[in-house]
Amino acid sequence: MTDLRVTDLKQFPYCKRIVFYQYVMPVEKKPTFKMEEGKKAEEMIDRLEKRRSLRKYQLDEGRRHFHVWLRSDRLGLAGKLDLLIESPRGLFPIDFKYTVGGVQKNHIYQLCGYALLVEDAYGGSVDRGFVYLIPRDEIVVVDLTPERKGEACEMLEAMREMIREEKMPEPTPVRSRCEECEYRNYCGDIF
Repeated sequence: MTDLRVTDLKQFPYCKRIVFYQYVMPVEKKPTFKMEEGKKAEEMIDRLEKRRSLRKYQLDEGRRHFHVWLRSDRLGLAGKLDLLIESPRGLFPIDFKYTVGGVQKNHIYQLCGYALLVEDAYGGSVDRGFVYLIPRDEIVVVDLTPERKGEACEMLEAMREMIREEKMPEPTPVRSRCEECEYRNYCGDIF
C-alpha cells in the first residue's frame, strides 16, 4: 500500500485532480503565491510560538513539539504536523494555515489525519485540535469526532481507489479554485 500524505486529505475535497496529478500522472507543478507566502509566514509563527504561553490553546501547561514527522503503516498515511502540544490534558495537533477564508471542511479533514497519526504514534485518543489562521492571528478549536475521523478514513480509501483505477476525476465545480492552482496548466478541459 502506497503511503498517502496528510495534505491529500486537504486537497481531495478541494479538488480531486490535485491528488490524481500527484500520484497517477506526476507532473511538474508551479508553486503559487499563496504557497510561498504560507512558508514565509510559518517560519515567523514558529519563532513567535516558542515564546507564547499556551493560554491561546486553552491550556495551562504543556510541551510544544514543532514539525513532527508521523507515519502509520496501518493507515498507509504520513505527514509533518506543524505543532503538537503534549499536555496533562492530552495531545493536541495544531495546523498552521495561511488563509483569510477561515477554517474549511478540507482543513478539518487534514487535522483529522494528523489526529489519527498522533493516536497511532502515541496511543490514546485525540478528540480536539486547533487550526492557527496566520493572517488573522486566530486559533480555532476543532472537535475531532469519531465521525469526522471515519470520514477521513473513507476519503483515504476513495483516493486509493482513484489511484488504482487511474481514472481522471471531474474538476472541482468551484472554478475560482482553479485560478491559482499549481496544476492549472494540465486541466485542458477547463482552460
